[in-house]
Amino acid sequence: MQQLLELDACTQCGECLARCPVQDVTGNPAVSPPEKIRMFKEFIKSTNGLRAQLFGPKDVDKRLLEDFAKAVFECTTCGSCSQVCPVGIFTQRLWPALRKEMVRRGLGPIGVQRELPNAVSRTGNPYDRPAGQRYSPWFPEEVRISDRADIAYYAGCTGAYEAQPMVRGDVLVLARIGEAFTMLPPEEEVCCGFPLFITGQHDILEDLIKRLVNAYKARGVNILLCSCPCCVNMMTRDWPLFYGEELPFKVRHITQFVADAVKGGKLRIRKGLKERIIYHDPCYLARGVKVIEEPRTILRSIPSVELLEFERHGLDTRCCGAGGAARKVFHDNAVAMGRLTIKEATDKKADRLILSCPACYSKVNEAMQGYERQIVITDIMELIASLIK
Repeated sequence: MQQLLELDACTQCGECLARCPVQDVTGNPAVSPPEKIRMFKEFIKSTNGLRAQLFGPKDVDKRLLEDFAKAVFECTTCGSCSQVCPVGIFTQRLWPALRKEMVRRGLGPIGVQRELPNAVSRTGNPYDRPAGQRYSPWFPEEVRISDRADIAYYAGCTGAYEAQPMVRGDVLVLARIGEAFTMLPPEEEVCCGFPLFITGQHDILEDLIKRLVNAYKARGVNILLCSCPCCVNMMTRDWPLFYGEELPFKVRHITQFVADAVKGGKLRIRKGLKERIIYHDPCYLARGVKVIEEPRTILRSIPSVELLEFERHGLDTRCCGAGGAARKVFHDNAVAMGRLTIKEATDKKADRLILSCPACYSKVNEAMQGYERQIVITDIMELIASLIK
């Protein structure tokens, strides 16, 4: 298993500490990447090593186990630490693997994360919201969708329930481009599985994913579009594994599709925007599936706009605090990380902060409540939709 090899590869050099968003807001070395790896190796030795096999597992202090489980689930799984790891440990996959092991041993997940499988089983989404309300009230009345089409759009749970201006913008832009697209009925468009995967709760994933893949296959879909980076990452990396074979369609982030439409002349943005805007790269979009230039291609096509950059952007982007399902339990951490993003945007005198992730959209807006720094927060497709009316 690659993750076990990576555990042994860690040299405890500490290079990753300066890139960890949890360290930025807590300064707690007990939840740092190298300490988590060290603690897990000790745990494995105590319970699975040669001594444990010969003489039985050594008792591990319950408080230490609880602290370790907390450290693993407090991580936002942003993968930033892997960018500076001298031995190339792929932490964006390592941390979920450790979480799965903790769940297998009855040591996780934490708090409300435990309710995710039941919520998804009941309503098809981790928020436990009514399935019939998945597309309301945000879906534009004037947009028509086809029963069958080459292209399908997947709204995703966080967009549909927590970041509705974002998904509304998605379908408005798709409608303007003019290519027919289909969507599953609201009761059939269930969770992509990412919240369950990232919290180590895999029991219902295979069924969930096969239902979605087969439903799109039945509609003749060749391209599946989605704006949620976590969904796209899950679809690209993990759907084929749980489906058991190559997917019958290609998965693309919506900015990839729209950037092609801009370059091909299918979408023209004629209305200008005389603003300084700054774009935040979502962790699972930039580091996860390497979509970095496409959002910038779209934003630069807006007349009169000035595009700024964060000090850390692209593959080096800083987590906004919404990732890894940690925000569901470690609220204060998430808000503090979101405020670091807002602070840098306002320090750079940006007029508007552009996001392209529903989790970021929801949490950074929440972080701005009651904060002395204020800035207009807009999803990239929400912005484009407002300029092509």
